[in-house]
Amino acid sequence: MGFHVCGFRIQVAHNSVRKLASNTGTFGIMTTTIVPNIWCNGNARELAEFYTEVFRNTRVIGSQQYPTEGLPDFQKDMAGKDVTVDIEIDGLPMTLINADDTFRPNPALGFMVNFDPAQFEDAEKYLDLAYEKLKDGGRVLMELGEYPFSKKYAWVEDKAGVNWQLIMTRPENDPRPHIIPAFMFCGQAQGKCAEAVDYYCEVIPKSEVGRRVMYPHSPNEVMFSEFQLAGQWFTAMDSGVPQDFSFVGGVAMLINAKDQEEIDYLWSKLAAQEQPCGWCVDKFGVAWEIIPENFGELMAAPGAYETMMGMTKIEIAEFG
Repeated sequence: MGFHVCGFRIQVAHNSVRKLASNTGTFGIMTTTIVPNIWCNGNARELAEFYTEVFRNTRVIGSQQYPTEGLPDFQKDMAGKDVTVDIEIDGLPMTLINADDTFRPNPALGFMVNFDPAQFEDAEKYLDLAYEKLKDGGRVLMELGEYPFSKKYAWVEDKAGVNWQLIMTRPENDPRPHIIPAFMFCGQAQGKCAEAVDYYCEVIPKSEVGRRVMYPHSPNEVMFSEFQLAGQWFTAMDSGVPQDFSFVGGVAMLINAKDQEEIDYLWSKLAAQEQPCGWCVDKFGVAWEIIPENFGELMAAPGAYETMMGMTKIEIAEFG
């Protein structure tokens, strides 16, 4: 798997719902921020505007552009165009990478959307409207309806391939963010949900495994799991049925690290396969980008783009 673009952005703070006890391990306290990255086929700006129409409390918070010169041949037609568009959905930052058709998101890594009546007075109506907008030009994986785990739920893949699980939550339950990244372990990663969640929580300090429910018919596989990485909420599951796909670079996780020490540590734990420009793929197939939190400043230096293009792991000192 090779990436055809090297994205970069400035750190955006994320407000988590509540603070858990820090899991500092032997490395110490980290100040990471984890930002979902969505690969777009030249339509990042259009998709950002679409999400501002679908979800409340959503805004475009910035963008960065490809250099106008010095690009490799395969990127020359992108000169001066957006390389990334940054949005925020109800406090969760996301980066839309404006690239080509190398990757497309799939159901292995998407988002859980909690419609909480304690947060939205018209939560059910809001869910219905989001469902109608998201399925337009996309496809429905689970029809909107009542399920044993929720009075109203649907799983939709939007027109860009991004997957959204829309769920009505019970007001009496513990509060969760409106939008939560959601992993589904399937294909080559089938049955590895518990192992992966445990590993991520061990690797990334200030992380903790939360509620975990196993499939009754397959007690070694996870039907639902929630956990926090660096204080941010995530969910995960094993697919209940065999799938012919697994994780790809269509949706990836960017980690803003404090300094070179954090970059080196995270790279040693997550980079089972190294990719250009700070990208890597872990042993479960999930794609990550590990960059310093001041990457925007580094990229403003003359020749920074060419420097970055020659790297796998980011080496801060090489930017001069």
